[in-house]
Amino acid sequence: MERPTAREIADAWQRELPGVPTESIHLITPLWGLAKALADDRRRTLARLGVDPAMLDLLSTLRRAGPPYELTSRQITERTLVTAGAISQRIARAESAGYVMRSPSSAGRKAVAVRLTRRGHSVIGRTVRELLAHEQELVETISIKDRRTFVRLVAALSLQLDRLAEPMSS
Repeated sequence: MERPTAREIADAWQRELPGVPTESIHLITPLWGLAKALADDRRRTLARLGVDPAMLDLLSTLRRAGPPYELTSRQITERTLVTAGAISQRIARAESAGYVMRSPSSAGRKAVAVRLTRRGHSVIGRTVRELLAHEQELVETISIKDRRTFVRLVAALSLQLDRLAEPMSS
């Protein structure tokens, strides 16, 4: 059995709950499907490149920091929006693989500096080049004008979600 289309889902809800607003289904349902397909594609691409998404996140965060490609574990946690425990595990795995090295940080007594090694720098450079080239191929069939429109529309939806997520002012 095939997955129902957004139209079929909206029609079914109109039948079951007449008058319920279903316009969002035509936008959000395909976005959910697209997000899943893109995540699956990225996982397959990264597996082919020998890097998992968590490692990509850690190494990319360090590489984007610029020279000397070093951040404290706290800075990494803030920039990745991942828990400190998860970051600690990622750093340990990356250190075991020879991608990063840890040392005491000048930021404070308990602070730990995490720095990309030459090997980590090489791995993230190669991975990001190949990943972004692959993802560029995915969007090439969409005109530049349509891509810009899509970026603008997604930004507007993201802004609305951010507003809804803000804590209520008292």
